[in-house]
Amino acid sequence: MMLSPDHSESDLPWGQVDRETLLDTFNVQCGSMPAKPDDGEGKARSVHVPALSREEKRRRRRATAKYRSAHATRERVRVVAFNLAFAELRKLLPTLPPDKKLSKIEILRLAICYISYLNHVLDV
Repeated sequence: MMLSPDHSESDLPWGQVDRETLLDTFNVQCGSMPAKPDDGEGKARSVHVPALSREEKRRRRRATAKYRSAHATRERVRVVAFNLAFAELRKLLPTLPPDKKLSKIEILRLAICYISYLNHVLDV
């Protein structure tokens, strides 16, 4: 509903509610500080909503289902790429038997030893 000069504030839905109750409800729901009392001169009341710290903003953003879902998807893609890289590295390492299952740490250690061995062979 738009305000026009011929509509008073009491015609609006929020004009039918006690303003103190409405502001108190807003303060409780939003977690803000109590409003400053009206000084009687017709000045508008200001509701103090504390500024959120960078960390608090980050926490609230991360609490959304959309953010968690996107994060989980990114993490899945990262883990798949990580595992593919280990599989490729594993194919390059000589072991007996060749299809022996190795853990990631074993693949890394074997790769270090194999690279060291190849460097030694090139130096001789």
